[in-house]
Amino acid sequence: MSTLCAQTCRKIASNQQGVSAIEFAICLPFLLLVTLWCVELANFVLVRQQISQLALQVADNASRIGTQNTIQTQIDDRQINDLFTGANLQAAALDIPHRGRIILSSLEVQNEPPKGQYIHWQRCYGALSYPSSYGVEGDGKDNSSFKGMGPTGGMVTALPGVPSMFVEIAYTYQPLISDYISPSERIREIATVLVRDSRDTSGSGVNPVASVTPARC
Repeated sequence: MSTLCAQTCRKIASNQQGVSAIEFAICLPFLLLVTLWCVELANFVLVRQQISQLALQVADNASRIGTQNTIQTQIDDRQINDLFTGANLQAAALDIPHRGRIILSSLEVQNEPPKGQYIHWQRCYGALSYPSSYGVEGDGKDNSSFKGMGPTGGMVTALPGVPSMFVEIAYTYQPLISDYISPSERIREIATVLVRDSRDTSGSGVNPVASVTPARC
């Protein structure tokens, strides 16, 4: 009996047929985890690119809006609200109203001395609680301490008589698979475009419209 057991054990020990299956079974969870992580990372990069494109689109559209009169182009709160509505339609899958925040700022050069940079007006869209990283409405007014908007080394400035439409978007990423394997950082993208026509920057810079609620920050 002991001889039979010994022979059986030797046969099992020398049998290599199941080795590959066992190795695959051991490696499968790790391969699956790496695959899911790659899928999640690729989706995160795609969403970030979409947010970047949206920021540029909003800045570009903001540089074009307005009603032309005999001298200058004037903008109002209805046009800005329509601009945000268009952004939401363009990126409907991202759910910007609930997961994001669009901050549109008009960076200008003061008409009167000291003629420094300042944020003339600012409008926001989206329920995400996120303050502007680069200033709020009124920053720089009546002084020359405000140098522009944007990160260090990439600061944006307006030209005399030519406002710059500066857009900052913050977005909370919705994981495709799981929070455990997705990047935890909040997506932030900026874009800026100079106004393309002679825009009226007198007064508040944005004309009020009856029955229209301004998208103030």
